[in-house]
Amino acid sequence: QVQLVESGGGLVQAGVSLRLSCAASGRTFSRYTVGWFRQAPGKEREFVAAISWSLGNPYYADYADSVKGRFTISRDNAKNTVYLQMNSLKPEDTANYYCAAGATRSYYSHDYDYWGQGTQVTVSS
Repeated sequence: QVQLVESGGGLVQAGVSLRLSCAASGRTFSRYTVGWFRQAPGKEREFVAAISWSLGNPYYADYADSVKGRFTISRDNAKNTVYLQMNSLKPEDTANYYCAAGATRSYYSHDYDYWGQGTQVTVSS
């Protein structure tokens, strides 16, 4: 069982940065893929980024095209935390951001078993 708690959201102006955190419980957290998804009002939940675990290899990081080059996902297994550094924020990044944990490397929300409650990010123009 893994429990996830997001933090770091807020109301910011376009062009600035925010860092979201996803704190997890569970002794095997380091072996889960952790993804960030977002959902804006009236829209479907969409993939943002994910960081996966691979025995003997560096972690793999995947990004949606809309955030590539602006967002960076990282993890600190000693702190059981995954971060999403969001730079050059745009109004279209406004959404509720969720972190999720799953057993496989995936872009799809249905592949993730555990979800946090979300943190709101609002970017004004």
